Amino acid sequence: MSVAAPSFVDFREVWLAYSDELAARNEFAVEDISLQTRDGEFIAIVGPSGCGKSTFMKLATGLRRPTKGTVTIAGQQVTGPLKIVGMAFQAPTLLPWRTTLDNVLLPLEIVEPYRSSFKAKRAQYADRARRLLATVGLQGYEDKFPWQLSGGMQQRASICRALIHEPKMLLLDEPFGALDAFTREELWNVLRDLWTTQRFNVILVTHDLREAVYLADTVYVMSKRPGRILARRENPLPRPRDLEITYTEPFTALVHELRERIGSIRKS
Repeated sequence: MSVAAPSFVDFREVWLAYSDELAARNEFAVEDISLQTRDGEFIAIVGPSGCGKSTFMKLATGLRRPTKGTVTIAGQQVTGPLKIVGMAFQAPTLLPWRTTLDNVLLPLEIVEPYRSSFKAKRAQYADRARRLLATVGLQGYEDKFPWQLSGGMQQRASICRALIHEPKMLLLDEPFGALDAFTREELWNVLRDLWTTQRFNVILVTHDLREAVYLADTVYVMSKRPGRILARRENPLPRPRDLEITYTEPFTALVHELRERIGSIRKS
């Protein structure tokens, strides 16, 4: 009999209130969240605004500890901020006085075990950063400042910064939400290719149902606040996926199914 592999992300009956006073009044941001992911799985979390998607991210990174329940990542219960995580947000948040290369290198300057050896190994780390930048189409832009880059280029650099310390998990909070449709689809493929090559774990929070269906192995639908997981939908679309699949009936059917679920949440 085969033994199931342990979950990489494991939420067990997790509740979070942002203060003891709110907990005493049973006012929770998220409630009774149970979720398990396989190692290397790409999941997306969708739902109406204010449903607790970003709160879920804080719990997964250890920036918030649950009021009730447990969060386990890579076999270890989360009790504080994790070093094995990279994060990228809707705003690239690149430091304006640093070049693209220096922005990407920033985590290695501040996160151990890299911090203590950064000066001695800077050339080695810079080579790693250049290779990563090349994989997302930013070769030749290493010495440019953020104001010299388009929004899409800044977001590519932001993703490289999130991955430079080779994290086991990448958390993405609406990373492409501020970009135009063409740039957004380009970056879907950039992320797809990086994940296909490196197979890090991904949690993507997004309002874009097409994005969730295109990228994820599994999509979770959250309720209105207090956030609960109302549905888990495994994505049957075969990999590798390219943009042509977004025009097919199975793709649009899955998008519509998720939209109907969220629509029913808003009406309830």
